Amino acid sequence: MRTCLVADDSRVIRKVARRILEDAGFDVAEAADGMEALAWCRTSMPEAILLDWNMPVLNGLEFLQQLRREPGGDKPIVVFCTVENTPERIAKAFACGANEFIMKPFDSEILESKFAEVGLL
Repeated sequence: MRTCLVADDSRVIRKVARRILEDAGFDVAEAADGMEALAWCRTSMPEAILLDWNMPVLNGLEFLQQLRREPGGDKPIVVFCTVENTPERIAKAFACGANEFIMKPFDSEILESKFAEVGLL
């Protein structure tokens, strides 16, 4: 089964994303901050990561930069899911290795279309 790690400090966002992704056929894991997400990836690298930018301990961008240096860290497709929407922030996310970008709030149609665009659905 395909796996997706949902890394977001909002429990509500994690629950909504989990429901949508499980309905789309993913096995979903959750992390409440970037350090927890990195530890999860070191144990079992997911196929996809839905990543928030603003998280405690290790923010999404810092997590992504570290992930891409990990063994196998180049493989997960990373979709940033955030309220950060300036062109500079979006460009920085892509420069650090993000594959796609969606804005909060999102619904199943938005999330599924972005996952389809990057070849996950």
